Amino acid sequence: MNIFWFRRDLRLEDNVGLFHALNSMEEVLPIFIFDEIILSQLPKDDARVTFIHEQLQKIQLALQQQGKSLAVFHGNPLEVFTKLLSEQTISAVYTNHDYEPYARKRDKDLNQLFVTHTISFLTSKDQVIFEKSEVVKDDGSPYVVYTPYSKKWKENFKKIQLVHYPSEEKLDKITQHSYPFLSLTDIGFEKSTIQVTPYDISTTLIQNYEATRNFPALNKTSYLGIYLRFGAVSIRKMVAKAVAEKNETFWNELIWREFFMQILWHFPHTKNASFRPKYDAIHWNNNEELFEKWCEGKTGYPFVDAGMRELNATGHMHNRVRMIVASFLCKHLLIDWRWGESYFAQKLLDYELASNVGNWQWAAGSGVDAAPYFRIFNPSEQIKKFDKDLRYIKKWIPELETASYPQPIVDHKEARERCLKTYKEAVG
Repeated sequence: MNIFWFRRDLRLEDNVGLFHALNSMEEVLPIFIFDEIILSQLPKDDARVTFIHEQLQKIQLALQQQGKSLAVFHGNPLEVFTKLLSEQTISAVYTNHDYEPYARKRDKDLNQLFVTHTISFLTSKDQVIFEKSEVVKDDGSPYVVYTPYSKKWKENFKKIQLVHYPSEEKLDKITQHSYPFLSLTDIGFEKSTIQVTPYDISTTLIQNYEATRNFPALNKTSYLGIYLRFGAVSIRKMVAKAVAEKNETFWNELIWREFFMQILWHFPHTKNASFRPKYDAIHWNNNEELFEKWCEGKTGYPFVDAGMRELNATGHMHNRVRMIVASFLCKHLLIDWRWGESYFAQKLLDYELASNVGNWQWAAGSGVDAAPYFRIFNPSEQIKKFDKDLRYIKKWIPELETASYPQPIVDHKEARERCLKTYKEAVG
């Protein structure tokens, strides 16, 4: 028997690793492991855990219609596999690549276990079009600036053909078994009250993307993030759609995701250290009281506060607003970008380590292709440009323009001058 291990690929359709497993000579046991090492860091009503479980239920329902089922476990993956190997004769374990530092270490440890049992560990590229060193400079070194990376990405894309892997047509190869399908309660979690918005890749949204994407009140984002994060949709289908619509802006957003993923692959230290080391010399104020006000959306800067309240209530924040709140934390409050990155990691439905770290370092000026440190968003000017009628802001701050809305916690001009002085002392 072979095992297929679902991870960041929670779908039966167009799943590369699953396709290869189902095309092997053996029957396949499909499994998912709720990793207790990851779950132990999350609140019991985490919306992402609810989302994952809902995707697993969809897979389970589809399998049950064919008299099959998905095995769902909870524990340390090494311990789960050790137990499975003691109960079953396994020839190979199939899965799809995962590129984050924790996943790389986990897979290395598991591979050692499989080697001692003479089991093949066969992994496939599924969640990206290009991975690792597939898009690099002519000398083999990684790109650290987005524009040349995206040009090379598109050049390489012209040379390949997008393939559909019809894993959904081979489900008869899945074996009968008696392993459980665990509920949220079984793993110590409860259903979140946060609703995940269905994604939208309609022609209308994509064609108007450039014109509407910077205005949060219009709510014209695709909401694809969480679906790509957990592989509930195929990246090949999403890219094919962007190409078919001939929309460069939407396509570029998908390429940004891969840019940051290859950065994390080549420079894993950037998970918690600045890509530009001299930026780690910045003397952050790290005022906990001000950080708390930022988290709660009580800074007295309406655009910042609206964004943080949206995040806390829904697990989502508009991309334009993410830039504004991140710049405000790092530049106005002089609080370490890692504090903001960590808070977003707790709250964002579409949290993706590579993109989150990449974007926070962009805001702080310390990352690849970063904004220069002297570029400091003026939150009031941003309102005039992107929410001049206050539609977005008033949705999240009903007490705006009343005595109960707080006064600004810092003065923009003073904060800007302090930031420039502090950064200049650190980085020259």
